[in-house]
Amino acid sequence: MEIKAATVKKLRDTTGAGMMDCKKALVKAEGDFDAATKILQEMGLAAVAKRADRATENGRIFTKITSNKAVLVEISCETDFVAKNEDFKKLGEEMCDVIVEKGYTEINDELSSMVTALIATIKENMALKNVLVFDLGENEYATTYIHGAGEKGVLVEFKADSAAAFENESVKEFCQDCALHVAAYTPTYLNAESINAEQIAELEEIFTKQALGMGKPEKIVPNIVKGMLAKHFKEICFLDQAYIKDDKLSVSQKMKEVAKAAGCKLEITGFQMYSTGA
Repeated sequence: MEIKAATVKKLRDTTGAGMMDCKKALVKAEGDFDAATKILQEMGLAAVAKRADRATENGRIFTKITSNKAVLVEISCETDFVAKNEDFKKLGEEMCDVIVEKGYTEINDELSSMVTALIATIKENMALKNVLVFDLGENEYATTYIHGAGEKGVLVEFKADSAAAFENESVKEFCQDCALHVAAYTPTYLNAESINAEQIAELEEIFTKQALGMGKPEKIVPNIVKGMLAKHFKEICFLDQAYIKDDKLSVSQKMKEVAKAAGCKLEITGFQMYSTGA
Protein backbone atom coordinates (compact mmCIF):
# COMPACT_ATOMS: atom_id res chain seq x y z
CA MET A 1 0.00 0.00 0.00
CA GLU A 2 1.04 3.60 -0.56
CA ILE A 3 2.36 5.44 2.48
CA LYS A 4 2.02 9.21 2.11
CA ALA A 5 5.00 11.40 2.93
CA ALA A 6 2.80 13.58 5.12
CA THR A 7 1.93 10.59 7.30
CA VAL A 8 5.60 9.62 7.60
CA LYS A 9 6.43 13.18 8.62
CA LYS A 10 3.62 13.27 11.17
CA LEU A 11 4.85 10.01 12.70
CA ARG A 12 8.40 11.35 12.82
CA ASP A 13 7.24 14.57 14.51
CA THR A 14 5.25 12.54 17.04
CA THR A 15 7.88 9.95 17.91
CA GLY A 16 11.20 11.58 17.00
CA ALA A 17 12.21 8.42 15.11
CA GLY A 18 14.04 8.56 11.78
CA MET A 19 12.12 8.92 8.52
CA MET A 20 13.07 5.47 7.23
CA ASP A 21 12.08 3.79 10.52
CA CYS A 22 8.75 5.65 10.42
CA LYS A 23 8.06 4.50 6.88
CA LYS A 24 8.97 0.89 7.72
CA ALA A 25 6.69 0.97 10.75
CA LEU A 26 3.79 2.36 8.73
CA VAL A 27 4.27 -0.30 6.05
CA LYS A 28 4.36 -3.02 8.70
CA ALA A 29 1.24 -1.55 10.34
CA GLU A 30 -0.51 -1.29 6.96
CA GLY A 31 -0.92 2.44 7.38
CA ASP A 32 -2.39 2.35 10.91
CA PHE A 33 -0.83 5.36 12.66
CA ASP A 34 -1.33 4.14 16.25
CA ALA A 35 -0.04 0.67 15.42
CA ALA A 36 3.00 2.19 13.72
CA THR A 37 3.67 4.29 16.83
CA LYS A 38 3.60 1.15 18.96
CA ILE A 39 5.94 -0.64 16.56
CA LEU A 40 8.41 2.22 16.79
CA GLN A 41 8.25 2.12 20.59
CA GLU A 42 8.98 -1.60 20.52
CA MET A 43 11.83 -1.04 18.07
CA GLY A 44 13.21 1.63 20.36
CA LEU A 45 13.07 -0.56 23.45
CA ALA A 46 14.82 -3.32 21.55
CA ALA A 47 17.51 -0.85 20.56
CA VAL A 48 17.89 0.19 24.18
CA ALA A 49 18.40 -3.41 25.28
CA LYS A 50 21.01 -4.03 22.57
CA ARG A 51 23.01 -0.98 23.61
CA ALA A 52 22.78 -1.39 27.38
CA ASP A 53 26.30 -2.83 27.74
CA ARG A 54 28.05 -0.24 25.57
CA ALA A 55 30.45 2.13 27.33
CA THR A 56 29.25 5.70 27.89
CA GLU A 57 32.45 7.68 28.24
CA ASN A 58 31.19 10.94 26.76
CA GLY A 59 28.31 13.11 27.85
CA ARG A 60 27.32 16.50 29.17
CA ILE A 61 26.77 18.27 32.48
CA PHE A 62 23.69 20.44 32.98
CA THR A 63 22.88 22.99 35.67
CA LYS A 64 19.93 25.09 36.70
CA ILE A 65 19.60 27.65 39.49
CA THR A 66 16.32 29.07 40.74
CA SER A 67 15.50 31.23 43.75
CA ASN A 68 15.41 28.19 46.05
CA LYS A 69 17.22 25.35 44.26
CA ALA A 70 20.47 24.62 42.48
CA VAL A 71 20.65 21.51 40.29
CA LEU A 72 23.58 19.65 38.76
CA VAL A 73 22.93 16.73 36.38
CA GLU A 74 25.31 14.43 34.50
CA ILE A 75 24.08 12.40 31.52
CA SER A 76 26.57 10.15 29.73
CA CYS A 77 26.53 8.79 26.18
CA GLU A 78 28.74 6.79 23.85
CA THR A 79 30.03 9.51 21.52
CA ASP A 80 30.97 13.17 21.55
CA PHE A 81 28.73 13.59 18.51
CA VAL A 82 25.62 12.74 20.52
CA ALA A 83 26.78 14.87 23.47
CA LYS A 84 26.52 17.85 21.10
CA ASN A 85 23.16 16.75 19.67
CA GLU A 86 20.36 19.29 20.20
CA ASP A 87 17.94 16.60 21.41
CA PHE A 88 20.52 15.46 23.96
CA LYS A 89 20.98 19.02 25.21
CA LYS A 90 17.22 19.49 25.32
CA LEU A 91 16.91 16.31 27.42
CA GLY A 92 19.32 17.67 30.04
CA GLU A 93 17.57 21.03 30.20
CA GLU A 94 14.13 19.43 30.51
CA MET A 95 15.41 17.06 33.18
CA CYS A 96 16.65 19.98 35.27
CA ASP A 97 13.20 21.58 34.90
CA VAL A 98 11.46 18.38 36.04
CA ILE A 99 13.78 18.04 39.04
CA VAL A 100 13.00 21.59 40.17
CA GLU A 101 9.27 21.34 39.45
CA LYS A 102 8.74 18.01 41.23
CA GLY A 103 11.28 18.43 44.00
CA TYR A 104 13.35 15.38 43.08
CA THR A 105 16.69 14.98 44.86
CA GLU A 106 17.99 11.76 43.32
CA ILE A 107 17.76 9.53 40.26
CA ASN A 108 14.36 7.86 39.94
CA ASP A 109 12.26 5.93 37.40
CA GLU A 110 10.77 9.04 35.80
CA LEU A 111 14.14 10.65 35.17
CA SER A 112 15.65 7.40 33.92
CA SER A 113 12.73 6.88 31.55
CA MET A 114 13.42 10.28 29.98
CA VAL A 115 16.87 8.99 29.04
CA THR A 116 15.48 5.67 27.79
CA ALA A 117 13.07 7.51 25.50
CA LEU A 118 15.93 9.36 23.83
CA ILE A 119 18.00 6.17 23.47
CA ALA A 120 15.10 4.71 21.52
CA THR A 121 15.22 7.70 19.16
CA ILE A 122 18.96 8.30 18.78
CA LYS A 123 19.89 4.60 19.12
CA GLU A 124 22.98 5.17 21.24
CA ASN A 125 23.46 4.05 24.82
CA MET A 126 23.08 6.76 27.48
CA ALA A 127 22.87 6.85 31.25
CA LEU A 128 21.79 9.29 33.92
CA LYS A 129 24.89 9.14 36.11
CA ASN A 130 24.47 11.85 38.73
CA VAL A 131 21.85 14.21 40.15
CA LEU A 132 22.64 16.77 42.85
CA VAL A 133 20.26 19.32 44.36
CA PHE A 134 21.13 22.12 46.79
CA ASP A 135 18.09 23.57 48.56
CA LEU A 136 18.71 27.30 48.95
CA GLY A 137 17.40 29.08 52.01
CA GLU A 138 16.65 32.77 52.43
CA ASN A 139 20.28 33.82 52.94
CA GLU A 140 21.81 31.23 50.63
CA TYR A 141 23.12 31.55 47.09
CA ALA A 142 24.65 29.32 44.42
CA THR A 143 26.86 29.79 41.40
CA THR A 144 27.49 27.45 38.52
CA TYR A 145 30.16 26.99 35.90
CA ILE A 146 30.05 24.81 32.80
CA HIS A 147 33.38 24.20 31.11
CA GLY A 148 33.71 23.86 27.35
CA ALA A 149 30.88 21.94 25.73
CA GLY A 150 29.59 20.67 29.05
CA GLU A 151 32.31 18.13 29.81
CA LYS A 152 32.73 19.62 33.29
CA GLY A 153 30.13 21.27 35.53
CA VAL A 154 30.37 22.89 38.96
CA LEU A 155 27.97 24.10 41.66
CA VAL A 156 29.08 26.07 44.71
CA GLU A 157 26.74 26.97 47.58
CA PHE A 158 27.19 30.01 49.84
CA LYS A 159 25.56 31.44 52.94
CA ALA A 160 25.59 35.01 54.26
CA ASP A 161 24.09 36.84 57.22
CA SER A 162 21.75 38.64 54.83
CA ALA A 163 20.38 37.95 51.36
CA ALA A 164 21.37 41.52 50.46
CA ALA A 165 25.03 40.44 50.63
CA PHE A 166 24.62 38.59 47.33
CA GLU A 167 23.55 41.79 45.60
CA ASN A 168 27.02 43.22 46.19
CA GLU A 169 29.02 43.07 42.94
CA SER A 170 32.28 42.07 44.67
CA VAL A 171 30.53 39.26 46.51
CA LYS A 172 28.88 38.03 43.30
CA GLU A 173 32.21 38.14 41.48
CA PHE A 174 33.90 36.16 44.26
CA CYS A 175 31.12 33.56 44.22
CA GLN A 176 31.40 33.13 40.47
CA ASP A 177 35.19 32.90 40.69
CA CYS A 178 34.81 30.13 43.26
CA ALA A 179 32.95 28.03 40.67
CA LEU A 180 35.81 28.64 38.22
CA HIS A 181 38.27 27.74 40.98
CA VAL A 182 36.65 24.36 41.60
CA ALA A 183 36.77 23.54 37.88
CA ALA A 184 40.45 24.51 37.69
CA TYR A 185 41.79 23.06 40.96
CA THR A 186 39.36 20.16 41.53
CA PRO A 187 39.33 20.12 45.35
CA THR A 188 38.22 16.90 47.01
CA TYR A 189 36.95 18.32 50.32
CA LEU A 190 35.55 21.62 51.54
CA ASN A 191 37.98 21.79 54.49
CA ALA A 192 39.97 19.54 56.81
CA GLU A 193 36.95 19.18 59.12
CA SER A 194 35.01 17.46 56.34
CA ILE A 195 37.59 14.66 56.07
CA ASN A 196 36.60 11.70 58.22
CA ALA A 197 38.78 10.55 61.12
CA GLU A 198 39.76 7.27 59.46
CA GLN A 199 41.20 9.07 56.45
CA ILE A 200 43.11 11.48 58.68
CA ALA A 201 44.54 8.56 60.65
CA GLU A 202 45.57 6.85 57.42
CA LEU A 203 47.33 10.00 56.21
CA GLU A 204 49.09 10.42 59.55
CA GLU A 205 50.33 6.84 59.34
CA ILE A 206 51.64 7.34 55.81
CA PHE A 207 53.39 10.62 56.64
CA THR A 208 54.87 9.16 59.85
CA LYS A 209 56.45 6.32 57.87
CA GLN A 210 57.78 8.82 55.33
CA ALA A 211 59.28 11.03 58.07
CA LEU A 212 60.91 8.07 59.80
CA GLY A 213 62.18 6.85 56.45
CA MET A 214 64.03 10.14 56.02
CA GLY A 215 65.96 9.40 59.19
CA LYS A 216 64.39 12.21 61.22
CA PRO A 217 64.64 12.03 65.03
CA GLU A 218 61.55 10.32 66.41
CA LYS A 219 60.78 13.18 68.82
CA ILE A 220 60.29 15.70 65.99
CA VAL A 221 58.31 13.36 63.73
CA PRO A 222 54.88 14.53 65.06
CA ASN A 223 55.68 18.11 64.06
CA ILE A 224 56.88 17.00 60.65
CA VAL A 225 53.68 15.01 60.16
CA LYS A 226 51.62 18.02 61.21
CA GLY A 227 53.36 20.12 58.57
CA MET A 228 52.89 17.45 55.91
CA LEU A 229 49.19 17.25 56.71
CA ALA A 230 48.81 21.02 56.46
CA LYS A 231 50.53 21.00 53.06
CA HIS A 232 48.33 18.15 51.86
CA PHE A 233 45.16 19.96 52.99
CA LYS A 234 46.22 22.98 50.90
CA GLU A 235 46.18 20.68 47.90
CA ILE A 236 42.88 18.88 48.45
CA CYS A 237 40.69 21.21 50.56
CA PHE A 238 38.75 23.94 48.76
CA LEU A 239 39.02 26.56 51.53
CA ASP A 240 42.74 25.92 52.01
CA GLN A 241 43.74 26.04 48.35
CA ALA A 242 45.44 29.12 46.92
CA TYR A 243 42.71 31.35 45.49
CA ILE A 244 42.50 31.20 41.70
CA LYS A 245 42.99 34.95 41.20
CA ASP A 246 45.48 35.58 44.01
CA ASP A 247 47.76 32.73 45.01
CA LYS A 248 49.06 34.72 48.00
CA LEU A 249 45.70 34.13 49.69
CA SER A 250 43.77 30.96 50.38
CA VAL A 251 40.12 30.77 49.33
CA SER A 252 39.03 31.25 52.95
CA GLN A 253 41.30 34.28 53.37
CA LYS A 254 39.99 35.84 50.17
CA MET A 255 36.42 35.18 51.31
CA LYS A 256 37.06 37.01 54.59
CA GLU A 257 38.58 39.92 52.68
CA VAL A 258 35.58 40.18 50.35
CA ALA A 259 33.09 39.82 53.21
CA LYS A 260 34.81 42.53 55.26
CA ALA A 261 34.78 44.97 52.34
CA ALA A 262 31.09 44.23 51.72
CA GLY A 263 30.21 44.50 55.41
CA CYS A 264 28.76 41.01 55.69
CA LYS A 265 29.49 37.51 56.90
CA LEU A 266 30.07 34.94 54.17
CA GLU A 267 30.76 31.22 54.07
CA ILE A 268 30.97 28.43 51.52
CA THR A 269 28.69 25.61 52.60
CA GLY A 270 29.07 23.10 49.80
CA PHE A 271 30.34 22.37 46.31
CA GLN A 272 30.26 19.63 43.70
CA MET A 273 31.89 19.03 40.34
CA TYR A 274 31.02 16.37 37.76
CA SER A 275 33.26 15.51 34.82
CA THR A 276 32.23 13.36 31.88
CA GLY A 277 34.26 10.20 31.45
CA ALA A 278 35.45 10.31 35.06
